[in-house]
Amino acid sequence: MLGAAALCAAASPSVPSVVPSVEVQGNYVEARSADVNAGDCFINSEVQLVGNLAVFGWEINHGTWKGVKLDGLKVAAAVHAASTLGDVTGEPYPVRSMLIYDERANYEQRQALKEFARRMTGDLLGDVVREERLPITFSVEGGSIHEARVSMSAGTLAAIRTRAITDADKVCGHEKNFYPPLARTDHAMSAYTLENRFNGSATEDLRARWSMPYRRSAYVATFHLAE
Repeated sequence: MLGAAALCAAASPSVPSVVPSVEVQGNYVEARSADVNAGDCFINSEVQLVGNLAVFGWEINHGTWKGVKLDGLKVAAAVHAASTLGDVTGEPYPVRSMLIYDERANYEQRQALKEFARRMTGDLLGDVVREERLPITFSVEGGSIHEARVSMSAGTLAAIRTRAITDADKVCGHEKNFYPPLARTDHAMSAYTLENRFNGSATEDLRARWSMPYRRSAYVATFHLAE
């Protein structure tokens, strides 16, 4: 005869291990129209005047979103806010946004990329006024995120190029990361922007176009999301 413990074990169904329905990891970059790494004098001179424009994007090295494989795909976005992004004393909303999908993504993958981008940025991509499918490139050079040179392009519509911040880039001598990254990250480093370009329409969609290089206005980062 089986003992009580054995009977309980036989009667109890095995509990399967929990497998996340969402797990994605990779690299992230952003560039804005205001310095994110600066001294108080620079921040105070720019707040609520600039910093309402940004381009950002992700390279998914490995990932599954609710059963949809996203390995190797990329997604980018551009936003035009009402005021300085990240300013806790102001009100950046409403924010107009554009999503740019990797041209290799199928319909299911594009929907997954949209959900992913929104999950990573909170309400920032709540009002998507236009969606595009373009070839997106994303490259990371350097031995670590502290040395990384990151570049991203979405066709001819948008582009970011960064390098690490050096002592020669500092002006006040007491610079700090004032605004946090626009998206969730594992580890982020502020960076120097060599290119921050968006060739949109000044009258339609985002109602903005810009080219704003040579600032301490970027972040480079890694991310890992599991839910």
